[in-house]
Amino acid sequence: MSNKNPMSSGELFQPSEVDDVLQLPPDAPLAVRMRPVSLDEIVGQEHLLGKGKLLRRTLESDRLSSLILYGPPGTGKTTVALVIARMTAAHYVSINAVLSNVAEMRKIQADARRLLRHAHKKTVLFIDEIHRFNKAQQDILMPDVETGVIILIGATTQNPSFAIRGPLLSRSLVCELKPHEESHLVQILKRAVGDKERGFGNLKVEIDPAALSHIAKQSSGDARRALNALEIGVLTTPPDEKNVIHFTPAVGEESCQKKIVHYDWDEDFHYDTISAFIKSMRGSDVDAAIYWLAKMLYAGEDPRFIMRRMMIFASEDIGNADPQALMLAASGFTAIEFVGMPEARIILSQVVSYLSLAPKSNASYRAIELATEDVQNQKSEQVPQHLRSSAYHGAKALGHGVGYIYPHDHPGQKLDQIYIRKKNSYYRPVEVGFEKILSERLKKLQMPPK
Repeated sequence: MSNKNPMSSGELFQPSEVDDVLQLPPDAPLAVRMRPVSLDEIVGQEHLLGKGKLLRRTLESDRLSSLILYGPPGTGKTTVALVIARMTAAHYVSINAVLSNVAEMRKIQADARRLLRHAHKKTVLFIDEIHRFNKAQQDILMPDVETGVIILIGATTQNPSFAIRGPLLSRSLVCELKPHEESHLVQILKRAVGDKERGFGNLKVEIDPAALSHIAKQSSGDARRALNALEIGVLTTPPDEKNVIHFTPAVGEESCQKKIVHYDWDEDFHYDTISAFIKSMRGSDVDAAIYWLAKMLYAGEDPRFIMRRMMIFASEDIGNADPQALMLAASGFTAIEFVGMPEARIILSQVVSYLSLAPKSNASYRAIELATEDVQNQKSEQVPQHLRSSAYHGAKALGHGVGYIYPHDHPGQKLDQIYIRKKNSYYRPVEVGFEKILSERLKKLQMPPK
């Protein structure tokens, strides 16, 4: 199918960029050459492109609406855009938000309006890294996206809820692409080894299954990274006397080098990882908690941030079931300030293991939540007269502090005295750890005096 729109001698519209993109030079990177050219070639993302799924139905019926493709690097966002460009009858234009500007956007939009008016053809505009567009640049798109002159396909590695303007987001179908499973990456690598037109099918490559598995495991769901590792290994390994390239596990390790951990400091990976870390400690899974700790440290997370979260956890999720937890977390914070990395990771690991295995209670957290809810929604309680301050001249004349009974003057510091008019039960200790002792004491205190 040709997407070109020749006009008069000046050719008002540029040819569709998809024609140029798909005509690749022979020395193009393997990851580019092996890009799928149809829906059936795409591996993974079945939740979006599987038989009967919404996005696939939309594409097959050529009822495409604006899309935001969201996911980590190497999950196929650009690939999906190019497949769409092949399938649709619309004109295709591709830009990168890092390199684009307002002037270029206005020209693309003006061309799209003329193309629709003269040739009755819509324009598919693919914007890679659309989160790089500022508010004004995103707003420029709005009129033509809303009227359907432009069908927007935006690709972003950042959460669209934070990166994309609300009005633009509401007019687009948001599709989250997931990191590839290891089995998907192995399938992609095998296809590249055997493909005679785009891959290494014309070379004699014997690849050890363990090497394939290693590349897939070390690529963290990133197909581009996996294919790059394969390409480096094949092209840099000398063949034997029979012209066979032996891709061994050792070659696979050299090709991968250091594993990349996807992690950012203000978006999804940051928040998702710390969330998994906290929830693992809450669930008393010490090994999972230490793994997430290791991942955060490996990615360069600030140890002080991790320790601050652990101090909150020690009070919120352990509380009085083990009061020592908060003291250990606070001590750990001081210790890592003195020690620094990399030795601070040992201190962090000690605190994580203690908090993970400590008895759990969120009674203190629930107590302040319930009390805060009452303060916000119920009639405000006034301080009883006998509890008011009498430490200033004239207080007693107002009746402040009159009738207050000093608890230390009574056995067990227990006496029948009103501290709040409307008595509510906020702190409800659980029968776990030290809080069990507090629970028993609370029951005794609540018993009516003999």
